[in-house]
Amino acid sequence: MREKSGMDGASEELERRSRYLSSLIQRTKLKEDANREEEEEEEEGKEKEPVKAKSYSGHGREAADDLKDAQNIRVRACDMPPELQRRAFHCAREALGAMPKLDSKRLALALKKEFDSSYGPAWHCIVGTSFGSYVTHSLGGFVYFSIDKVYILLFRTAVEPLDRQP
Repeated sequence: MREKSGMDGASEELERRSRYLSSLIQRTKLKEDANREEEEEEEEGKEKEPVKAKSYSGHGREAADDLKDAQNIRVRACDMPPELQRRAFHCAREALGAMPKLDSKRLALALKKEFDSSYGPAWHCIVGTSFGSYVTHSLGGFVYFSIDKVYILLFRTAVEPLDRQP
């Protein structure tokens, strides 16, 4: 009896965290949309203003390098379609941007939840600055990448209904 109440408590905590992450993702998406609208308005305003000459050379290359450094994503190993990779990168950047400091568990849960809800079960995510792993994944469901010094392993495994297991 006592074990069941412990499981109920764990389920309640998981549900609470899930609701929190859902609201965080929704707030982040709304914030991103608002920022995009502000940037579009700024771009429209810049088009109307006269262009001022700048005295430094190679500014296009520097801007591109700055953008690359800000994103700083490196794929370490991959067996995943490009569309899903981009989704993983976007979700990870979004979640990291919403955190004042790295919370590996929260980032892992955000990625897992996003991929479970978008592509079905069973996705697994490991996040950290130093870890080892050895996993078996479903075909086309594996990416190991880093953003700055944060390493992210996201992979999918096949699941079978309980009635089919021996």
